[in-house]
Amino acid sequence: MNSKIWLSSPHMGGTELNYIHEAFEANWVAPLGPNVNNFEEDLRKYLKHPVEVAALSAGTAALHLALIIAGVKSGDEVLCQTFTFSASANPIAYQGATPVFIDSEKDTWNMCPVALEQAIKDRIAKGRKPKAMIVVHLYGMPAKMEEILAVSKKYEIPVIEDAAEALGSTYKSQHCGTFGEMGILSFNGNKIITTSGGGALVCKTKEEKDKAVFLSTQARDDAPHYQHSEIGYNYRMSNISAGIGRGQMEVLDDRIAARRKNNQFYQDLFKDIDGISVFVEPNEDYFSNHWLSAITIDESKTGFSREDLRLQFLEQNIESRPLWKPMHLQPVFENSPYYGEKVAENLFNQGLCLPSGSSLTDEDRARIANVIKNCFAKKSVL
Repeated sequence: MNSKIWLSSPHMGGTELNYIHEAFEANWVAPLGPNVNNFEEDLRKYLKHPVEVAALSAGTAALHLALIIAGVKSGDEVLCQTFTFSASANPIAYQGATPVFIDSEKDTWNMCPVALEQAIKDRIAKGRKPKAMIVVHLYGMPAKMEEILAVSKKYEIPVIEDAAEALGSTYKSQHCGTFGEMGILSFNGNKIITTSGGGALVCKTKEEKDKAVFLSTQARDDAPHYQHSEIGYNYRMSNISAGIGRGQMEVLDDRIAARRKNNQFYQDLFKDIDGISVFVEPNEDYFSNHWLSAITIDESKTGFSREDLRLQFLEQNIESRPLWKPMHLQPVFENSPYYGEKVAENLFNQGLCLPSGSSLTDEDRARIANVIKNCFAKKSVL
């Protein structure tokens, strides 16, 4: 059996252990310490925008705190991109609020500004003006932020950016995660850089950051004893995890370059194949980190489906994955409102994420290409 080719595996840079050893030697084995502070500063400088950063235990935790800081409460409604991972929508339910799902547009696969405005108009007409909107930069591709922010401003509904997959991606040279009132990042093991598990909240002011840190450390009041006036959470990143993050930040640009090289490999591989389209930037305003490279397959032209190709990869011990199943089609959210057509649904039915890790080798890419060739060989035999 050939060795496993993963969809997106962790890729260490080599200096992470230095920061971890420092933490052990100084006995900073806690959810605070110099690695946490310095990791936050590294991220803040990297984003090149006047923002504050709070390092947390997960991107999901960051999104939950963003909703709390935005004032989302039980009974509220929050607009949310339907074409995404469930972690984009689950924190809405944590707050007892209702997600209102919005379809994608075909250029970036992200929230459709037209469907977004239609949803807002309809919810307002029903006396249910949404409290916030969650926009996702899917697979590293920036959303149409200029149009979305115009809708946000028109109706005075704040934007929260889910940039969990988009660290290093930019729209008109501005980093994803810095456009909205708040943004979130993820450092899960499969992300472009990792802290093994972790995330960050990106916000505009120090007051918002301080609020996030306060809530993430059990909301302990300033008193000599343990006193709590608000519900808190155990959401702060540990000094050990942040040490991994500091080492990863040193190789972030290299990791982005490697992911973009993989995307170019797929563009070259499929350029003469009718019926397979590689997910790429719609124009020069967009710069994607190409965290995951993805394709859509038109079975009427290729003679095989997304699932046929996935199973061929599986036989060769190569991991691939269908695109996200839209949230409005998930059993847990089946009663939530939805606005749009079937763009996200069609992408789910036709799309496949391909191995995209920054540690892919030329041998790995040759194995991937061979599976594609075999698929077309079988088609010609049929």
